[in-house]
Amino acid sequence: MESTQVIGPIASASSATNVSIDRRAFLRATGATAAGAALLASAGPALAQNGYSSNTESIAQTRCGRVRGLHNGKAHVFKGIQYGASAHGDNRFMPAREPQPWSGIRDATRLGNQTPQLTAVMLAEEVVSLDNSPFSEDCLYLNVWTPALRDGRNRPVMVWFHGGGFTNGSGGDVRYDGSNLAHKHDVVVVTVNERLNAFGFLYLAQLGGERYADSGNAGLLDLVTALRWVRDNIHEFGGDPGNVTIFGQSGGGGKVSTLMATPAAKGLFHRAICESGLNMRAVRPDEATAMTRQIMDALGLSANEVDELRHASVDDILAALHFVANQAPGGAGGLLRFGPVLDQRTLLRDPWTPDAPAQSANVPMLLGSVLTEGTFMLTTPRDPINDRELHQRVQNGLGFGAGRLTADEADQLIALYRRDYPGVPNTRLFQIMTGDNWMIPNVAAVAERKAAQHAAPAYVYHWEWITPVEGGRLGAPHTIEIPFAFDNLDVPTADIITGTGPDRFAMADRTSRAWTAFARTGDPNIDGLPHWEPYSADHRAVMILNNECRLEIDPHPAEREAMTRLAQRRT
Repeated sequence: MESTQVIGPIASASSATNVSIDRRAFLRATGATAAGAALLASAGPALAQNGYSSNTESIAQTRCGRVRGLHNGKAHVFKGIQYGASAHGDNRFMPAREPQPWSGIRDATRLGNQTPQLTAVMLAEEVVSLDNSPFSEDCLYLNVWTPALRDGRNRPVMVWFHGGGFTNGSGGDVRYDGSNLAHKHDVVVVTVNERLNAFGFLYLAQLGGERYADSGNAGLLDLVTALRWVRDNIHEFGGDPGNVTIFGQSGGGGKVSTLMATPAAKGLFHRAICESGLNMRAVRPDEATAMTRQIMDALGLSANEVDELRHASVDDILAALHFVANQAPGGAGGLLRFGPVLDQRTLLRDPWTPDAPAQSANVPMLLGSVLTEGTFMLTTPRDPINDRELHQRVQNGLGFGAGRLTADEADQLIALYRRDYPGVPNTRLFQIMTGDNWMIPNVAAVAERKAAQHAAPAYVYHWEWITPVEGGRLGAPHTIEIPFAFDNLDVPTADIITGTGPDRFAMADRTSRAWTAFARTGDPNIDGLPHWEPYSADHRAVMILNNECRLEIDPHPAEREAMTRLAQRRT
């Protein structure tokens, strides 16, 4: 229950040090070759710059200088605006610095660089929408979509933090295009790239002393720097710096929930949305140092050679991460647990344990999960399984760190789910169980703790709309709600995960209107949804998002309690 959200085992590229990996290399790396390559081929050249065709140029003034974007027929779009100086060389592992002002007009029509990273195993339908920009330590860039410039309208601002744990990803995924939210719902959308994995969260303070005191949270401080950029510049883009919503999915939700407990971020945002991702506890300094020692060992460095890490090549660092994640004896078991560190500087407490952070008590929160989160992972079955295999899979821990169950415990859990999901095939039953195990305990705990402050509300949802892709075998996988929340059913590749059925348009309309209503007022209630009540421990109101939406009070309480007991046992 009290765990950092981590997404998937890390996989190598076609070589462990390939830092200019493209989508086809990614598919080779993850083993999603056949299905993913076919999907990639069908996507065509539209992926090149993740968006619509451009026509009219737009000019905006930032504190550091002017930038040239484009109007794409829906919104003014600015891509690759630098919000922090390059983090290479002496700036590696250091808190972000503001970029140097520039003269003239900088181009802002192409996505900025991504932080160097390895690749994560995920479903092939996810891969085709990923950002294809170069990897570089010069990666502190953000993107802006707005209906208008300099018009004084003070629109709500929605700042998106991407998924991928604290290890992978970028703000340039095609599904994060903010054109439709800006155009249809009159908001300003910002997406952010920040440092990840060892470049953003390598804790060196115990080995390298005061000079490296902030290294374990450099990536978190990047997000704070991006929010300061929003505060200082967004009015030029038609946005209200006094009405900023931070939102994110999976690891992005973990970033949002962590920022709610980060003192440096206080006052920089006013609402928070966490989709299928929460960070309950920070990484302990001793745990972070042990991982750092493994990485240094892989680089051939002793514990007193911390300064040499600043001179190691990006290729060598990525190769060391690959070795530790996949090969090191007694190593990380396929996972590197990068994430914010409880360093008593940037983070003074665990984000959501044992209670909600006081500093964000007045920040309304929207949070939830989807029905079959685990089908995002290649290890979750899609084909039929028999009773014996169902029992084995449940007994072996349901994935996501549940730990091994006894035979009786597995039988009891299966019987409980069979009772509440009568007639559901074994495969779908297991998919639901893995999703509940992964997300439900943390969602319930955070919503309860937020409500217990009696300050700002927490609104909880559960996404149960099933994608028709693969004949419904995927269910409602981790990330499914993203194109609906962004109302991005018309961007390239969206139908690869959403399918082409007509019901998806109504889902996108409802979801995007609820999300933007929450950003505007702190309340997601809209026409077309039942009245959405706040959540509390004695009134567990959950909005079920499907073709027919409904508000339920404490849906499936026995399953929630069972999964919470499992979560508590492993903490």
